[in-house]
Amino acid sequence: MLRAALLVICGGLAVGRWQLAEELRAAPPVSANRQLPTANPIVIPVVGIVASQLKPSFNQARTGHVHHALDILAPRGTPVIAAVDGTIRKLFISGAGGITIYEFDGSAALVYYYAHLDRYADGVREGMRVRQGDVIGYVGTTGNAPASTPHLHFAIGRLTAEKKWWQSEAIDPYPILTAGAADPRPSLAAR
Repeated sequence: MLRAALLVICGGLAVGRWQLAEELRAAPPVSANRQLPTANPIVIPVVGIVASQLKPSFNQARTGHVHHALDILAPRGTPVIAAVDGTIRKLFISGAGGITIYEFDGSAALVYYYAHLDRYADGVREGMRVRQGDVIGYVGTTGNAPASTPHLHFAIGRLTAEKKWWQSEAIDPYPILTAGAADPRPSLAAR
């Protein structure tokens, strides 16, 4: 009786392992360019950066204009991720912004601007749908960014009815990215 019970239990474990292996094989592959999914409406678009590291710079004066963006300092080559689900509307290289990306949110109400990139992530192209957390580029110093200060110049804008990627009403990203933010990194005590 005990032997029969053990055979049933062992057989059940083998079937359970086989089913788990089948489920893993059937699961969609995870791209090296994906981060963990999140339910946040927006995330800080530089991997490893938390809200407490951000410094407001929206209204700071720049040569000939007001900044109207947030500079997120990080080491050169740090992955830049899509802040929201959306569509890459324009890949653009400019004198001021260097290597840039304009992303529209899902409803094409807002545009997210990522500038001073070192390079685009492999496979990024105009018209491509991205999910929040997808790696889209890497922190750099292209354009007019100081060579010694790698950072992401990140801006948010409300699009006009014409939906021109270069034309929007500036929105300060700092309060949006820091509102109720908690450090998602596990504390040493939790390890």
